Amino acid sequence: MAEKEETEAVGGGGGGEETELKKELESFVKTMLEEDDHGWFCNIFFPKETPVKIAEKEEPEAAGGGGGGKETELKKELESLVKTMLEEDDYGIEKTVEAIRILNRLNELKLKKPIGLGLDDSILSEMFKCYLSGEIMGDPVVLASGQTYDRPYIENWLSEGNLTCPRSKQVLSHSILTPNCLVQELISCWCKGSVIAVPESHQDVGGETITKMDRILLNSLLGKMSSSRSDQKEAAKELRRLTKAKPSYRAVFCELPDAISRLLSPLSENRVELVPGLQEDLITTLLNLSIHDNNKKAVAENPVAVRLLIESMKFGTTETRKNAAAALFTLSALDSNKLIIGNSRAPEALLELLRGGHPLEMKDAASAILNLCMNDENKKQFIEIGAVEVILQKIKESILVDELLRILALLSTHVNAVEQLSEVDTVHCLLRIIRDSNSRRTKENCVAVLFAVCWSNKTMLKALWKEEMRKKTLAELADTGTRRARRKADGLIARMCKTFPTVRRTAT
Repeated sequence: MAEKEETEAVGGGGGGEETELKKELESFVKTMLEEDDHGWFCNIFFPKETPVKIAEKEEPEAAGGGGGGKETELKKELESLVKTMLEEDDYGIEKTVEAIRILNRLNELKLKKPIGLGLDDSILSEMFKCYLSGEIMGDPVVLASGQTYDRPYIENWLSEGNLTCPRSKQVLSHSILTPNCLVQELISCWCKGSVIAVPESHQDVGGETITKMDRILLNSLLGKMSSSRSDQKEAAKELRRLTKAKPSYRAVFCELPDAISRLLSPLSENRVELVPGLQEDLITTLLNLSIHDNNKKAVAENPVAVRLLIESMKFGTTETRKNAAAALFTLSALDSNKLIIGNSRAPEALLELLRGGHPLEMKDAASAILNLCMNDENKKQFIEIGAVEVILQKIKESILVDELLRILALLSTHVNAVEQLSEVDTVHCLLRIIRDSNSRRTKENCVAVLFAVCWSNKTMLKALWKEEMRKKTLAELADTGTRRARRKADGLIARMCKTFPTVRRTAT
């Protein structure tokens, strides 16, 4: 699941300028698709007032060209990408970066040599320098004026009480700094292409100063959760992006007063499915936050968080349901959270998602169930609500076989699960997987289940014996499996030899 990134500063009003830029982009691409000479593309991506000097072209070699097919393919890809950008308001920063990549490849094909961004190194190095420090930016951020600076230097400027943009002298409407992910990506690509060290990011350097600014931004965005629906949606998208891209935002989030409750307040006040876009952004933000170890306890113990995750697994987009299950998976890494989640209605919701969800949803639901079943009480509960039957059915349908066998092996240590697994078809299914699978861990889990089911059940042991006489599946596993698999296989073979003396330990 790739997150969208945006570069517009929070509270900015760049709609008119964006429309003009889109028109300019449309005209540029149309011309480029019709003409052979497209070496001047970089002017589209940098301010017009910046004196951009295009690298000199080399004469294309007459022989051995062969780039026409690839160039046509790239042009078609660019045309489709730009059409999406023109039609959608929220097209994501990754599409802009991809457009730059395609244009770069087109110029490389045109000039028959790598050219980076097509600019003189001296020009590029100047463009990537912070106006305040005179050095290449390590952590570029956008000020309210739209200008980009290196984070520690603009923060120092603001902390001294300055209320204007250093470069444009414009009075600032706010002091929020928004990461300029596009410029950071361009600097990184340029540094690698020029074989120089990428500047160290200041994101997590300097401690208190950055934490203070992070708090200001997060508080501002959380404040919008009690505002209009449009403000809620805008803030939710930004919180989703920031908590995915920047570890520091995840680290300080739960230190803010009532942060989780404020974040989820739009969903707490309405039926979650009534605002699907907002729901998806907030649930994904919660997932991003739960990745940070220090947040796991605060999120799980919040009075509404787990309940809203459960509701979102029932009502929401595929992405929402998937991310809600993934959030429960990450939260359940903490032992105390396993009990909290297990005592909610989460087991039923996760099992239902596994039973009938989208394949991507099933995978995250299975991961969460596996984590929760590490707790004995949860294991018992999943068995009682029918997890064994659901998991067996999915395995027989060849869905998530490896993942679900791990859960089944865990459940099979409980006597109630053994009773539910005591079907002859189960024995045949597991032996077939041992023969067909290339995964040693999957084979190990299969034989672990067989051991639990057949050891004390003579009927099941006889079914195992009959197939082993024909296929020698366990005999081979006893020679080639993992140490645990060999031990289980040897134990079953010894059991069958004692109970049915005609069994031999030699594989064919």
